[in-house]
Amino acid sequence: MTLKKALLNWRVIMLMMFIVFSLVAINPQIFGNDGVVIRSVIPNSTAANAGIENPSAKLQPLSKEVVLSINGQKLTNEIDYFNALSNLKQNQTVRLETTKQVYTFLAPESTENIGLRISDAPTSNLRKGLDLEGGIRVLLEPETAITPEDLDITIGSLKERLNVYGLSDVVVRPAKDLSGKDFIVIEIAGVTEQEVKELLAKQGKFEAKISGETVMAGGKDDITYVCRSAECSGINPSQGCSQTGEGYACSFFFSITLSPEAAERQAEATRNLATERDGTSCYLSEDIVLFLDDSEVDRLRISCDLQGRAANNIQISGSGVGRTQQEAITNTLLEMKKLQTVIITGSLPVKLDVVKLDTISPTLGKEFLNNVMLVGLLAISSVVVVVFLRYRKIKIVLPMVLILISEMILILGFASLVGWNLDLAAIAGIIIVAGTGVDHLIVITDETMRGEAVSDWKKRIKNAMFIVMGAYFTTVFGMLPLLWAGAGLLKGFALTTIAGISFGVLIARPAYAAIIEKLLE
Repeated sequence: MTLKKALLNWRVIMLMMFIVFSLVAINPQIFGNDGVVIRSVIPNSTAANAGIENPSAKLQPLSKEVVLSINGQKLTNEIDYFNALSNLKQNQTVRLETTKQVYTFLAPESTENIGLRISDAPTSNLRKGLDLEGGIRVLLEPETAITPEDLDITIGSLKERLNVYGLSDVVVRPAKDLSGKDFIVIEIAGVTEQEVKELLAKQGKFEAKISGETVMAGGKDDITYVCRSAECSGINPSQGCSQTGEGYACSFFFSITLSPEAAERQAEATRNLATERDGTSCYLSEDIVLFLDDSEVDRLRISCDLQGRAANNIQISGSGVGRTQQEAITNTLLEMKKLQTVIITGSLPVKLDVVKLDTISPTLGKEFLNNVMLVGLLAISSVVVVVFLRYRKIKIVLPMVLILISEMILILGFASLVGWNLDLAAIAGIIIVAGTGVDHLIVITDETMRGEAVSDWKKRIKNAMFIVMGAYFTTVFGMLPLLWAGAGLLKGFALTTIAGISFGVLIARPAYAAIIEKLLE
């Protein structure tokens, strides 16, 4: 009867409601989720041309598009997906079924990769940070002072570059340190693309000059279209790859379309140039020189038939090298993709320096997660043993453990709801919350059990909650500086701690006080 009265208390009922809401936020699906989730779509790939869109980074994990089958073959994990692709033949009709719709396209020459970055379907809405999932964290610092408006433009340009590059599952956010210095933090979970570092650090100021005069610059004002399809970009068929003294070198090309203003500037710059003969070919005396971040990257001859003519369509070329021919081809295509991306997005308002670059492999991330779960289990077990030795009463120990577990569920539910990445710092915050929670629960229990002749139970609970609230505000104010310390890299720890102890003090611990009051009455 006493337990029934405790469970019917409004504080306990409110805690139970929050637990239910948290569990629904963590995993609203009763049954498992088969298939493989689409993490990102490579631009101009077979999948992109078939209409498959890049998932928004704001989507919850369980809301992302999932590939269910390929040509009727059901998929349960990544192995099934790649096995299904390996069975395809070039130009074979492919029927790819997802949770969104059915896509039909022809299998490309390389059927092993149709342009999708995938992973096993998630089992909950909990987002794992790169510490646990593997990936890259880049901390960028502007070389010079930057205004809030330019900072917003820079973040938007970086997001656009990553999206153009085929990466959508990314976090780009501003950060400050305690001195007020601006930083930009970029987290790309689940990838290991090392070229991303160079792409983000470059200011990306693209210019094309003739006789020292700029005729076009990167961005949509001068360049209205950049070809990235196989028909008008790739390895240059007229030059291909050739062996050099230290390896191989390959040439790439892609077409661009100029705005009428840029085309007119080019026509004006070439109008009075002299002509030269090279065998049967005719060229102008000056080349069009391509610059990236004020460094010359290529020099192109200008045909005589373009003299004084406002041509909208021109061809950009460049090169790449490697120790083997295959490595040279790969590096050349990467260089082409970087240049295309910079031309599309334009230059950043300010040059950025890479202050810190952390790369964690997915394998190491899984090992971190297993170790964290083991440490958490040992911590809870140690708390249970110590509390039992202290009170030696199951009716005290059991509610205390259940309250601690409920607080962790509330934190995870809140993290799922707001799209909060759980990294090692955040998990450390959860452990801190569990530690402070035990302290508060012991204070409440001791105040309730102390042997003084105090007959007013409400006064005892009031005394205990006064101590708890004092400790709560002390912890919160101690965590606030960590929101900005280290350019915000400890933000996850601070937010988790503040949110966790807030849930505990406002919801879970008052419910425990109501339960323990009835059990010990």
